[in-house]
Amino acid sequence: MVLKEKVALVTGASSGIGKATAILFAKEEARVSLLGRDVDALKKTQMEVANEQSRIIKADVSKRDECQKAIDETVKEFGQLDVLVNAAGIIGMGSIMDTSYEDWQEMMRINVDSTFHLMQLALPHLENTRGNVVNVSSVTGLRAFPNVLAYCVSKSAVDQLTRCTALELAPKGIRVNAVNPGVVVTNLHRRGGMDEEDYAAFLERSKEAHPLGRAGQPEEIAEAILYLASDRSEWVTGVTLSVDGGRQLTCAR
Repeated sequence: MVLKEKVALVTGASSGIGKATAILFAKEEARVSLLGRDVDALKKTQMEVANEQSRIIKADVSKRDECQKAIDETVKEFGQLDVLVNAAGIIGMGSIMDTSYEDWQEMMRINVDSTFHLMQLALPHLENTRGNVVNVSSVTGLRAFPNVLAYCVSKSAVDQLTRCTALELAPKGIRVNAVNPGVVVTNLHRRGGMDEEDYAAFLERSKEAHPLGRAGQPEEIAEAILYLASDRSEWVTGVTLSVDGGRQLTCAR
């Protein structure tokens, strides 16, 4: 069990990649704090966690004081913090012509500012354990796509935040990495405004857009996160790891 006796804080643990990561970490015998805004959904995640050593933390990651609360409650409950997984995020449609400043700000608050806040606040505890951070970015952090301007920029910022902090924190023994998924079957796009018909068409289109011929599953991304969070990657830092069925290799199509 590669995370035995480790403590992890996973944001966005109520669904999608965050939920899959929390469940996998627990199977690897980590003690896990499940962070999100939907307590009922977090309880469902907790029911699937394969050990009793988990706790639910209701928090809005866009607010620094609630990020601090999440760190404090995790350390109070488990005595330490070894792994921070920043999986919470949102997506929204819009180009430079029609993205409102309010939508832009919200994207940055949730996708970028929360990652910055949680990393900064977790540092004293990660330094104590020589722990690590895994950020959930996107293929859109590496490649440009139309009509998701704010999302692309936010994920590009997450990638650069990952690289810069990996360099800065290496002397402290803290590793920082990111995963960059392609299209993954979660509720992300539905919450971003896609109706069921459009989402079905989007997934069908993904078969052509990804060289391996399909969209991904949250569990596949969780496996990559587990690798980066574990001692199996103890000489890996500053990586933005594409787990995307080859999507980043393609030209726009």
